[in-house]
Parts: sequence; structure tokens; C-alpha cells
Amino acid sequence: MSHITYNNLWTEAQKTINEASQFDTVLHAAPQEKDKQVAHTLVSELYVKYITSVNKLDQCYDQIIHPQKRLVIRKLLDACIGRVLELKHELVNLDLSEFSYYDDVLLKLNLSPTEAEITVPNYYRREREEEIQKRNRTMDNILKKLGFYKEEVAQEEMTEEEAIRLIQIHERARQGRLRFQFMKEIRLMKEKVKTADVPKSKVLDGSLAATKIQKTWRGYNARHKIKRRKLEEMLLIGMLQPSFTHVKARQKAEEVKELRHKQQMKHQVEYEQMLVSAKQHIKTCRGGQMKEEIRDELRGWIRDYWNETGKFPDIPSEESGGSTLFFTRQAAESEISKTTTSSSRDGKGKKEKGKKDKEEGKKKKDEEEEDPGFKMQLSNFLGDLQAANSEYEEIWRNRDESKNPWQHADIEMIREQKTAQLEAELRREVDQLLRGELEILQAALARDLVSKGKKVRKASKKKGRSGKKSKKKKEKDLTPDRTLDSLFEELITNGIIRKYPKVQLSEFRGEHSYATHDLRKQGKDPLPSLGDIRQVILEYCILPLGSKTIHQTAPLVKSVLLAGSHGSGKDMLVHAVCTETGSVLFDLSPANIVGKYPGKSGLIMLVHLVNKVSRLLQPSVIYIDNAEKTFLKKVPKSDKTDPKRLKKDLPKIAKGISQDDQVLLIGVSRCPWDCDQKALAQTYNKMILIPRPDYSSLSFLWKELLFQFGGVSRQFDTAAMTKVSDGYTVGAILEVIKEVMTCKRVLQLRVQPLTHVELINSLCKLEPVYKEEDEAFLQWFQKTPIGRRKARQLEIEGELRAELATKSNKKN
Repeated sequence: MSHITYNNLWTEAQKTINEASQFDTVLHAAPQEKDKQVAHTLVSELYVKYITSVNKLDQCYDQIIHPQKRLVIRKLLDACIGRVLELKHELVNLDLSEFSYYDDVLLKLNLSPTEAEITVPNYYRREREEEIQKRNRTMDNILKKLGFYKEEVAQEEMTEEEAIRLIQIHERARQGRLRFQFMKEIRLMKEKVKTADVPKSKVLDGSLAATKIQKTWRGYNARHKIKRRKLEEMLLIGMLQPSFTHVKARQKAEEVKELRHKQQMKHQVEYEQMLVSAKQHIKTCRGGQMKEEIRDELRGWIRDYWNETGKFPDIPSEESGGSTLFFTRQAAESEISKTTTSSSRDGKGKKEKGKKDKEEGKKKKDEEEEDPGFKMQLSNFLGDLQAANSEYEEIWRNRDESKNPWQHADIEMIREQKTAQLEAELRREVDQLLRGELEILQAALARDLVSKGKKVRKASKKKGRSGKKSKKKKEKDLTPDRTLDSLFEELITNGIIRKYPKVQLSEFRGEHSYATHDLRKQGKDPLPSLGDIRQVILEYCILPLGSKTIHQTAPLVKSVLLAGSHGSGKDMLVHAVCTETGSVLFDLSPANIVGKYPGKSGLIMLVHLVNKVSRLLQPSVIYIDNAEKTFLKKVPKSDKTDPKRLKKDLPKIAKGISQDDQVLLIGVSRCPWDCDQKALAQTYNKMILIPRPDYSSLSFLWKELLFQFGGVSRQFDTAAMTKVSDGYTVGAILEVIKEVMTCKRVLQLRVQPLTHVELINSLCKLEPVYKEEDEAFLQWFQKTPIGRRKARQLEIEGELRAELATKSNKKN
């Protein structure tokens, strides 16, 4: 696509953001909403609009070449993603469920469920590709030294003559095999002719032979046309899956994307060089003049201040803004009022403010008690969103770029930006210089006043606040003299840091639940579908973990527990989180740390190393397999892994994760009901149950997995396999496909079509998810914190319905 196409896409996204941000501002200022259904609809509409904006902005940021446009789009993209995560937590509090459904909003906005599904931003991994590859090479080298990889024999490059000679040998061999087969068929035909009875009349009628040939050909041609028309009709109405073919247009689009990525990098390097050269040019040509102007302006202000008050002002610190505060009207008035007002008046004002705040607090409490409705929480991203939005409106919306077809950086914008930056730097230098001059003047004034016999009050040195001091105690560094590379190598050697297979989140296939919205209106709470699980993992794990900016401001998710049957895709989701975010995987599973770092001191060192290295190599994922074993009430005698070794330290690890730490703790469990539920809830603040796939997900899986092979007939009945495989997990279906669709079987598909019996025979060897296991998972999930809150809400709603029903019956 062209530059104009992506500019138009950006304009569409900006229009949606404008509408959503205005509605968002109104919703923040609105009073509490008592009707939760109305509140759910309002929040869902905002949520869907921001999701569509994120998907469009992601395409723009991935393909737009102009470096200054990409800066604005990146701000918008991060702010929109952060707002999506905030609204997701609002929906969770409204629904008391990790899964939200908003079919009414999709109908209102004319969107399909696929359009309302947020995608993984492309820049999460693409901008860190070199770093990730370098880290993988380091891990490979360490593992090779340890002997985990066999040394590859260096193969000599083949010359062109050798390659041609090899091709000739194989081609002659192929022709020889074909000639042998051809001669064999001729010999067999001759033998058949010899054994056949010789007809009495060797003369055949030519017209009869021609009629026979015509009849055969016309029959074949008619059957072929009917079959083709039938297939076209079935494809048109969606009853058959389209063929799995690579389209040239798609390949061309991918080539264009890669070309634009290369052009992006060139323009970015050019832009960075222009930033340096422009600043140096402005500093050389105008630096001295700007410095003199700032000095004269500031000295004039100090002189006026002296004439009005008879005192010398204190220049604020750099953290609070420096002398720029003097040239804003409100700041200047506040500075003068601070120096002239007495301390007693300040005390009275504080008391009056305190009384007003208490009265307002009491009123708010009374209102909350009287009206316990929904109130939107303050957003940390709405301000950034509006700032980036106004920047687009002022600069980029109506900008004429006819003279910049190659989308190079705008030098005039760079000069304006660097002029303001240089002015700020020079102002800091002037401030520092004038602070020294003011100290000299103050000392001279003090000497004059002392000689006249007047008392002098010493100027108090005010320091600007650089921010609140964090109350978090710093952990004592047990390895201060060791480098990160040595710690990284030690953890790889001990198997704590390990490699993981590259899995995209899109490979976790499954449909969304299309009936849950209506069922929830009826007071029911059905289980989610696999598509809903994929969306929640993206919102809780991938989106916050992949960006430092978003993680620092978005609602914090420290730990996630994935619970489900064997083969439900728990490990695959963990690997997908690591792949999409480029994270380092720390394996602290009970079975993995057996015999490693023994003793109490060894355990302390292990926890320290994981905490330290995971923060130095952000983003990081701490993985716990069989998470329930850490909190077992009674360890079986057959278990020799010491599973309760991290019982005290694991909650501390989860609690110690802060907004600045791109670290996520993910636990995986197949029987979470076997342990202490209180300790489990203290460690994992999000618990996600992965159920077995429903009918729609199973049907989608069979179609996707079978029809990726070109030889499988598009008339193959996948609905039958969907019914037969009810109760089996995704892992079981993948094992069946892997066992049946071997390389040899794929080559035989055109001659010997695939049958249901082959798949069913392989499926029967595997164990399904039985009813007892399903019920155990449901009972456990109802006892989780969010499950209890949901059950309590359903009970209250049921009681209210019963009361309304009894009242209506009495009236009748």
C-alpha cells in the first residue's frame, strides 16, 4: 500500500480516538451510574473503540516511513493500549469475571468479533530483534560448551560445476526409472494382447469408434463441469473451506512490507543525524545570542522584583522548573504571595482547607453509602492521549506533503524542536550562574545591614522536590562483584534460564464464544471459549509486559495462574507470552530446582539471582510448572522433589514485582484443588481456567489443521470429527494430526483420500477429559476470590428476581 493509504488509515483511527476521548471525558465527569447494565454498555463501547484504534495505529506505525509521524503515532498507540487495559479492569469489576462480552456494542458499531479482537503490536518484538538474537546466540554458545548441542560439521561450499554434475546424475536416474516403468507397461500390454482371443472380424467400423470416443469424452467433460460448479457454489455459501494456496499478491505485499521496514531504518538514521547537526548548527550560530537574551531577561525580572519587595528572589531548582516559573503569571504571583504572607495566615488557610476537605470527604462517603453505583476510575493515559491528539490536530491533520513524496524528516520542525531544547539547556546554565551572583549580592546586602545595626534573616536554601522517596527497601546485593554475563551463564548452566520454542499467540487457535452474552442476560455464567482465553492472555500478560511505558502506568498484573487439563495449551500460552514479548524464561518449577543451590543459603542465593537477573534482563517471565505442589498441605512420600521449597519465597517474589519491573510470574496447574487455596490466592492475583474446547472451537481446529494439507478434499466431513472428538483437548487433536498426517501419508492423499477411520483409530488411543475432572475444575474455580464474588452476585440477583416475582403474583 502507498503512503496515502496509511495516512488515510491514521486519519480514520484519529477520528475514532477523538470520539472515544470526548466520550471518555464526559463519562469521567458523569455522576455514579446505578444500573450496571448501562454502565457495562458505556464502558464496552469505549473499550471496543480503543481496540479498533489500536489495530489501525499498529498498522500505521509498522508501515509509515516518516520518522516524525511515527513518534506521534507511537505516543497515541501506547496511550490507547494503556487505556484498553484500564477499561478491561473496569469491565472485570463490573462483570466479576475475567471475560467480557459485548455483542450489543458490536451490533451497534457494525463490527465483527474478529475486528474487535486486539492484536499483538508488531513493534514489541521487531524493535528488539537484534537484542533477542544476540541473547539467543549467547545461550546457544553456552549450551554448546556444556555439550547439549552436537558440533556441526562444517560443510564445504559446492562449486557450480559440482552442482550441475549432481543435478545431471539425478535427472538421468529419474529418466531411467521412468523409461523402465514405461517399458514394463508396454511388455505387460503385449502379454495381454497375446493371451486375448483374436476377434473373427478384424475390420472395425470407424463411425462406431468415433461415437464411442465422443460419448466417453462428453460424459467426462459434463461430470467435470458439474463437479466444478458444485464446488464453486459450496465455497460461495461457506460450506467448504477454500484451498490452501500461496497467492502471488500476498507474497508481493510481504515483500513491500519488508522494503518499507528497511526504508524506515534508513530514514530513522537520517533523522537522528539531522537532530545532531541541527542542534550543533543552532548552537554555533545563535547560542551566544540566546544566552545573552535569557540573562538580560532574567536580570531585568530580578531588578523589578528588588524594586517591588526590597529583597532578592531565590531561583527555583532545576527539578521544579528553574527560572521559567518566573515568567508565568500564576507562578510569579504564587512566588510573591509566598514571600509576603505570614506563617499565621498560612496556618489558618491550612486549617480552613482541612475542614473543607473533611466536609467534602464526609459528603462523598454519604453519597457512596446512599448511591453505590458505578464510577469510572481516573485514567493515567487519557491526558497523554489528548496531548498526542492535539499534536496531530495542530501539525499533521492538514499538512501538505506534496513536496515530500519520499517521506523524509521535516528540517523546520527539527530546528524548532532543537531551538526550544537548546534554550532550556542555556537557561539552566544561566540559572546556575545567577544563583552564584545572587549569593554574592545577598552577602553584600547582609554586610550593609549589619553595619547599619539591623538584624539579617539568613536566606533559607530551598531545594526542589525531585519526587517522593520510595518506601520500598532495597534488597541487599549478594553478588556485587559479578558481571551480568557471568550470572546469566551460571543460571543457564544450572537450567534455571532455559530456551523455549517460538510460538505465536495466533497459533493458539479457537473461536470466540458467541452465545455467552445472551446467556449472561438470563442469569447464567457459561465457561469461556478458546478465543476468549487467547484475548485475556494478550491483555493480562503480553500487552503490559511488552512495553516499559505501558507497564509503568497500566494496572499492574504481577502473577497469573493457568489451570486446565492435560493438553489444554497451558505451556503453549507461556511460550507464546515469551515469544511475543521477547522475554527471558526463568524456570523455578519444583522438578527443575531439585538438587540445585542446596541448603538455606543456596535457596537465598537462588531467589536473589532470579530477582536480580530478571530485572536486569527485562522483560522476564518466571515460570512455575505444577504450581499447586508449592503449597501442598501434605507431600506424598513418592514425591522426592521437595515441592514446598519455595513456599515462603514465592509469595515474596510475586509481591516484590513493582510497576518498574517488567517481570511476570506465571504458574501452570493441572489439579489446583490439591493445595492450600489461601496461599495460592496470595501468590497469583489472576486465575484463569482453560476449559476443554467447545463445538465451534473443535470445528475450527479440525478445518484449520486438516485443510492446510493440499491433498485433503474440501468435501471432507469435519463436522463428524467434531462430534466424535467432543471431550478431547486441543493437545489430543494435535497429536492425532501429527500421527496420521505423516510425510508419506500426505504424498498418498491424491491416490488414497483421507478417511475418518484413520483419524478415529488414532483418537481412540488417547484419554479424553472425563466429567469428574470437569466438575473438579468448576468446583475449584467457584472457590477462587473472583468465583466467590461472582457466585454472591448471582445469589443477590436471584433473590431480587424472586422478590419481584412474588410481588407481581400478589398484585395479580
